[in-house]
Amino acid sequence: MLLNLRDLDFWQITVMLLSVLIFCPLVALIVISFGDSEGLWSHLLETVLIKYVSNTLFLMIGVSVFSLIFGIVSAWILTNYTFRFSKLLEILMLLPMACPAYLVAYAYTDFFEYAGPIQGFLRELMGWKTASDYIFPEIRSLGGAIFVLSSVLYPYIYLLAKTAFKQTPNSYYEVTQLYNRNIFWYVSLPLARPAIVAGLALVCMEVVSDFGTVEYFALETLTLGIFNVWIGMNNINAAAQISTFTFIFILLLLLVEIKSRAGKRFNDTSSRQTNKKSKFLTGIEASFCIVGCLIPVSLGFFIPVLILFSNAITSLDFHNFREILKIFSNTLIISLCGAFCIIIVSTTVACTAYFSGKKYLRTIANFSASGYAFPGTMLAIGILVFVGVVDRALDILSNDNMNLFLSGTMFMLLFAYIVKFQAVGYGAVLSGLTKTSPNLVWASRTLGLSFQRTIARITIPLIKKSIIAGGVLAFVDIMKELPITLLLRPFDFETLATFTYQFAHDELMGQASVPALLIILVGLIPVIFLNKILRTSI
Repeated sequence: MLLNLRDLDFWQITVMLLSVLIFCPLVALIVISFGDSEGLWSHLLETVLIKYVSNTLFLMIGVSVFSLIFGIVSAWILTNYTFRFSKLLEILMLLPMACPAYLVAYAYTDFFEYAGPIQGFLRELMGWKTASDYIFPEIRSLGGAIFVLSSVLYPYIYLLAKTAFKQTPNSYYEVTQLYNRNIFWYVSLPLARPAIVAGLALVCMEVVSDFGTVEYFALETLTLGIFNVWIGMNNINAAAQISTFTFIFILLLLLVEIKSRAGKRFNDTSSRQTNKKSKFLTGIEASFCIVGCLIPVSLGFFIPVLILFSNAITSLDFHNFREILKIFSNTLIISLCGAFCIIIVSTTVACTAYFSGKKYLRTIANFSASGYAFPGTMLAIGILVFVGVVDRALDILSNDNMNLFLSGTMFMLLFAYIVKFQAVGYGAVLSGLTKTSPNLVWASRTLGLSFQRTIARITIPLIKKSIIAGGVLAFVDIMKELPITLLLRPFDFETLATFTYQFAHDELMGQASVPALLIILVGLIPVIFLNKILRTSI
């Protein structure tokens, strides 16, 4: 136990209350799932639920396979070989993280559809007159969704695999060479397996959580099923029941990720061990490596951005541009407010839980950061139900049963962002705390400073970079968030994500391209942070 002081009692209670408050929407979701769905749940079970599950599973498997190929191959190349532009490629490989999957889906649909440039070019080249004259893969399909999601999610595996490959001691390679064994299959891949599995679990969680891509492609997954039952059939109980069914996927993936992350301790190397030096390549070998790395980053970033940029240029409307600027300001304000709230909550929870030395408090704090793993549609239902309960309680206290104090307000939307993205800020702050010495806190306490003054004067200045990084990441995540904002936003309130969605849903890709590019531009900020972190830590 680091600190066992009376002035911590207040903060411990505060952390427990905050954690319970953040976790309440998930509890509300489970509770309402026991409500009467008026027979709709049994109907769904007999008809489309199996389809929801099978589509989700096939999507996870397909995206996993291609993400593994893209991520592991590129990580292996850039770890073991040096060639012209290799340093630049290390930066470029992370660019797809700036592109939300639904924006890439919009771009490729416009590019590959019947009226798009690719099919138009083929018809002109081959002399085809109608669609019946030839066969062309349908982008709005399971295969199209696998293609889109794999293109933007492989960096999760690339990052962790590259880190694991870099940390493998050179002595392991030397032993393998003595026994004439393949280095990749017998050394690097087995040692990197925990890290790769952890990255794969994150990819699968993103696939389960995806709404924009599957909704645009009309691919009936569990996430889209929740949305359709809630909004389309106006049955929140049945939607909650599908959501609780989705818990199975989420909990299994969380367990896999936690177990794999714990297994990564076997990849640690001592400072006395040297890592394998990369081999310098030229000519054809270097060209193959460049092409191998450029394929995934082109599919996930360059091609979609070029498509969106082309659409934006050809359909630029200054009146629409003024509207976009107004919506951009709305997005900026709500994202800044949300990020600020997340940082305040995350810093309070992380510092108190870390320095209290109490395991139960750390467990509670960790549970409060679990919202990131759950789909936005699921959380939206839980938040709506929970806020509705709070509203009814406030109605009773005010003796007025006609008021909605929190429902449909900016407060509810901000609360939703905190529940969803608290993990981002919490993880960043906790990472900073683990790199600081608790002796400084002890010394401050010995000199008579209170816990809150110690945190304010000593701890926060030491971890300010981690706090800023967490705030930036939360800001960008809020800016890109679609399902929560779409379902819980106040009336007549638009963000760049919802604005883009509305136009893309109406097949007006020209009008959707400018706000889409703005989202991607802002999304480049965490990529810059990640590159700086990788350069200093690897």
